[in-house]
Parts: sequence; C-alpha cells; structure tokens
Amino acid sequence: MTQESAMSRPLILTDIDQCVSEILARVGKRVVVGTPLGIGKPNHLVNALYRRACSDSSIRLTILTALSLNKPAGKSDLERRFLAPFVERLLGDYPDLDYLTDLERGALPANVEISEFYFKSGNLLGNAHAQQHYVSSNYTHVVRDMLAAGVNVILQMVASRQGDGRTFYSLSGNPDLTLDILPPLRTAEKAGRKIAVVGLVNNQLPYMHGDAEVDAEFFDLVVDNPRYAHHLFAVPSMAIDPAEHMIGLYASTLVMDGGTLQVGIGNLGDAFVYATQLRHAENPRYLRILEQLGVLKKFAGEIQALGGTGVYKTGLYAGSEMFSDGLLHLYRAGIVKRRVYDDDAIQELLSSGKITEHLDADTLPALLAADAIRPTLTAENVAFLKRFGILRPDVRYDSGFLLLPDGARLTPDLNNAEARRRLNSEALGARLAGGVLLHGAFFLGSNWFYDQLRGMPDAERRLFSMTAVSKVNEIFSDVELEQTQHRHSRFLNICMKMTLLGAAASDTLAGGQVVSGVGGQYNFVAMAHALKEARSVLMLKSTRREHGHTVSNLVWDYAQCTIPRHLRDIAITEYGVADLRGKQDWAVIAALLNICDSQFQNELLAQAKAAGKIMSDYRIPEIFRHNTPDKLHGDFKAYLAQGLFPAFPFGSDFTPEELVLGQALLQLKQRTATLPGKLATLVTALFAFAGNARFAPYLKRMGFENPATFSERFSAKLVAAALSRMPLNQDPNYNRSLP
Repeated sequence: MTQESAMSRPLILTDIDQCVSEILARVGKRVVVGTPLGIGKPNHLVNALYRRACSDSSIRLTILTALSLNKPAGKSDLERRFLAPFVERLLGDYPDLDYLTDLERGALPANVEISEFYFKSGNLLGNAHAQQHYVSSNYTHVVRDMLAAGVNVILQMVASRQGDGRTFYSLSGNPDLTLDILPPLRTAEKAGRKIAVVGLVNNQLPYMHGDAEVDAEFFDLVVDNPRYAHHLFAVPSMAIDPAEHMIGLYASTLVMDGGTLQVGIGNLGDAFVYATQLRHAENPRYLRILEQLGVLKKFAGEIQALGGTGVYKTGLYAGSEMFSDGLLHLYRAGIVKRRVYDDDAIQELLSSGKITEHLDADTLPALLAADAIRPTLTAENVAFLKRFGILRPDVRYDSGFLLLPDGARLTPDLNNAEARRRLNSEALGARLAGGVLLHGAFFLGSNWFYDQLRGMPDAERRLFSMTAVSKVNEIFSDVELEQTQHRHSRFLNICMKMTLLGAAASDTLAGGQVVSGVGGQYNFVAMAHALKEARSVLMLKSTRREHGHTVSNLVWDYAQCTIPRHLRDIAITEYGVADLRGKQDWAVIAALLNICDSQFQNELLAQAKAAGKIMSDYRIPEIFRHNTPDKLHGDFKAYLAQGLFPAFPFGSDFTPEELVLGQALLQLKQRTATLPGKLATLVTALFAFAGNARFAPYLKRMGFENPATFSERFSAKLVAAALSRMPLNQDPNYNRSLP
C-alpha cells in the first residue's frame, strides 16, 4: 500500500451493512475473519457479515476467534424463568452472536466455518462443529496460526476520543492479538493479500491509553454510529465455597511483597484476592487463622521459602494477560501498587533501592553512575529525563544549554557542584512518571469493573497498560528489563486434574472433548521456569462430583495433558501446598498425596507402589491423613459466624431471593439426574404445597404467583418441594453455589 493510500485511511461509515459491502469489495468472497476473544468482538458487525454469508452461499466465511459470549438462556422452563430477569438486569441490550446461536443448535450453513482457540468453559462440549474445528494453540502462537489460515479481515470493537483536531481510537480491553497481527498483515498486504482492518465504535468500552491507543490510520474502515453501542458482556461473581476459600488462603501465603502477580477470573482467583486483602488489611487476624487452621504447622517451610504472611509495604506489580475484577480490587486495597518503568536503568536502580520514585539529589548521580545519562546532558538525555518526569516538563534543551522554567540558561554539567545544585532545586521533577501498575492483554469483568475503569481520571487509567499478548506472556523482547520488572513472579492458574507425577490437564477431557482451551497457561508456566525467582502455581479442588459420586481430581495418570510433568512446579488444593519443582518422582508423589482427599489416598498410594515409583514401605504422614470435607467445613463454621470467608466477598449481582432459588434449583437438578432420583422428586412434588406463604416471594420471582396451566402448577410444586429443603431464614450470602 502506498503512503498516500495509507494516509487516506480510514473510510468512516455509519451503517454496518454498507461496511459489509465495502469489506467484500476489498477482499472478495473468500472472507477469513479474525475477531478478538471476549468483549472485543463488534457483535453487530459480525452478525451483519454472518447474515450476508447466510443469504449468499457464494461467500465462504471463516471466523477465527475465541471466547464467544452469548446471554445465558437456560435449557429448561425453570432455568429460563430463573435466568431471564437476571440476564436482562445484568446484560441489558448486549446483542447475541448469531453464529454462536446457530453453532450451538447445529445450524451453521455449509459455507460458514467457526474456529476457536478457547471456549467458554464447558459451553461447547459435544458440539461436533466446534470440537472438530477447535485449534489448540498457545495464546502467543495464535497470530501465527491465524496468518497461516489466511486471515484477511480484522473486526474489532473500539472506543474513540477527539484530541488536537483528530480522532483517536482505543483497542481498549483487546489489544492482545490485534497489535501483534497488524504488522505482518500489512506486510502481507504489500505482497498482494487483500485485507480490511475494521473498527466499530462503542464508547461503552473504557478508553485505555498506552499501546491500546492507536491512530485513525490503523484502520481501513471505521463504523461510527451511536445506535451500535451496547452493554459490555458482564460476568457475575459466583459463590465461593469453603474449599475454594481454603485454596485461596494457601495461595495468599506464596506471594512475596515487592513481587509480581498473574491471576485469572473465577472462584479460585476471587478466593485468593479475598485472602490477600485479609492478609494486608487485618494481618493479626490473618496470622491467627493460619495458625488455627494448621497452615503454618504443615507448610511453614514452603511459605518461608516461597512467599510470606506480612502486609504489603512495597506492594505488587501485575503482569497478567487478563485484567479482571480481582486485580482491580487489589489495587483499591493498596496491594497492587508497585510501578514498573519501561527502561532498564531506571528499573534496576529502583529494584536495587539506589533511587526511589520520589526524586531527590541522589537521583541524577545514580543515573550517571549507571551510564543512563552523560556527565554533560545531551538533547537525548534531556528528552529521556523529561519522559520519566525526572526533569520538569517546562525545562527545555537549546544548543547545549538547559532553559530553566524562569528563563535562565544553565550548562547541564553534572560534574559541576553548582550546576547540580541548580538542576536539583530548579529543574528536578517531584516523582518518576510513566510507571504502570499492570500490563494486561485483555480484560473481562463485572459491570462494577467496567464502571470503575470508565470513571477513572485519564491519569489513573494510564496506570493500567493494555498491550499485546506477546509483551505480557513472553520475555523475548527485552529479557533484562522484564527480569527486573517481574521480580518474584507468581503465576496463579487453575487446572482440572493433576497426575501424581505432576502433569496437569486444564482444558481437555480424557476422551478428547475440549472444555476451554490452553490459552496462556502454558506461556505462564514456561515463564515461571525462565524468569529468576518466579514460580507457577496451579490450583485445583481435590475432588468433584461426577454422576452422583465423588471422584478425585488427583489421579495416577490421565489421557490428556496441558502442562507436562517436566514443567511441574507448585500445586495447591484445599488441603495444602505441594512444591514439586526439581523434586525426585517419589517426592513429587508424596507431596501430592499430602494434599489429596484422604478418601483416595490409599488407592493412589497403592497405584504408585504398583508402578514402582515410590518405596514399598512408604506411609503418608499422620498429619496429612485427615483431609476430609467434614473437617474442613467444621473448621470454617466459626469463621463464617464471624462474617469471614463469605460466599460473595465482593458483592453479588443476584438478589437474596435469587440466591436461594439458585441453590434450590441446582439441588433439584442434581436430585433428578438419575431415574430413581427423578421418580422420588416427582412424588415429593405431587404432595408439595405451593401455597405456603414462606414460598411466596420465590414463586413470584419465578412467575408462579398465579399458575394457570397444569404444567405451571406442577412446576410451582417442584419449586416448592425444592424450597422446602432450604433454610430460607439463613443469610443468603452463605449459599454455596448457583446453577
């Protein structure tokens, strides 16, 4: 593309159908779309392009993406009645993705292909098209794979602002892949590939600065019309149970003050955030809890070597592909407060304590000693010092002199005592500038999270740097700088299962069905082994319910593997911490048996002995022989009574009635999962009295205040029967789970 045509970008449009026509005119009828994961998809535009392909079979459309999100609707009448008012309240006018609706019901046209590298967890199990066209790829390899697949259209939702007579755009919560794919895509364009890079403005997106902010020329086409603005997809917090809280508590002991944190979304991430806030804000109480629960007695060595239990004086820096509610809560709590700077010398001087963020007479000599500046400042030195706020913005360089704010001219010779004195008194800034508290590649969160970002002053929002996933999930660009920035990194992620030899399954079931995707987990595990002082932490509950039975998530072996055992590091269950790095196989097995549910310890130990991987006379220490749910729940009762470890520590989008109904409906679903349970439930429902006044607000919420048909009357009885098993007078905050 010529410089002249590049400067003519973008073409501003106000109609999405016109935009679709323009895309087809530019690239032809073989359209390979790359569109961001999560909230960065321009749903209205994607839908318009999909509808065009549905109506014109000569168009061959492939959509390459991840984490497609539609409003939950429910499969049964009871689920729909429960979800509809809640979803309307939470998501408002968020538009569903038509291709996802058709994909879920097996109705994609033959000329359309959907290929994702990450699914909403469990959402597409058993879906033939989705499972067959899934691409298993590390987050940082996705751009490579998209280019190989022939991507020729990028569709992205963006925010916009006016400044200096120009329009600027922000990739907001999804610069992750777009920043990485544009350079090679423009190179391919010069070699003859027809491409279209398209933005759809939605100013509901928070306007993020830094790398996420791009010039108008970044795009070929921009659709800007307020009628296409809509609510962002919001994720409600789900109830955290005692086992999850215990995992979070253990994880909170492994993060060092002054370190680096990566943590994702979900219950285990929220549990960690809650425990970390407790550690910082109520440290004496936190320490008592660790003592009372036996955490310090069992795992003092691991905690002393890997983490800490004190308050966060220096605070944490967040290097996390996902920026979510939890990290924002830690910022508000004064825990995420360690700023990093995009310069090797400044970062090293800060880390070594030779300078602080508050500038003083020692700052310039320290930079000089580090060879960051010359003894007599040059124009380049002055620009560098002003960029980081070391010199005031109203100081100027002119022909070898500094022009001070009062107009005086000064020879900037740092070897001259008088020149240094004047520089410090008349030209030095107050605090380092340009530091950030977080580097993230994408964000997804609650309505509270989006409101917080939108409401921040620009200066505060700049502390959260949204950037390319290659910058967050890899350490190849500037290894020394990233080593210094990522001090004592702790990468906290979840997995589904772990073998006793330390391999983890996080995304795929034994039979090959994909639950979610690899995403960035492998990247972070690899980084934990590459960075100095860094550790990977995989969190999982020790058991789960399967077909009405409790099964162990710690197993001898498993058919699928996301993290191979040679990258094993730290594992956490509700029963403790297992440090696996560099350990002999028998020691790895022993450490994982210590944090396994005791119901399964003997069987797993026997399997390890039969395989010849642990000594035949090995015995699990008695202190780890009491890992039971009953003991854990008993230990937590006193804390729950004190208001500690609540199910919803950061509030809930559910009403009190919905919390009770959610648990009642979940238990109803579990009881009717088998034929005997279904028959017993039906009999119970026949004799249930739906007219009980205690049930009235719940039945009204479900639309059963005046059931008219037999079906409605029987459904009301089913709900009444489920409610009869519930302690309706309890604090709804302690309901443990929702459907």
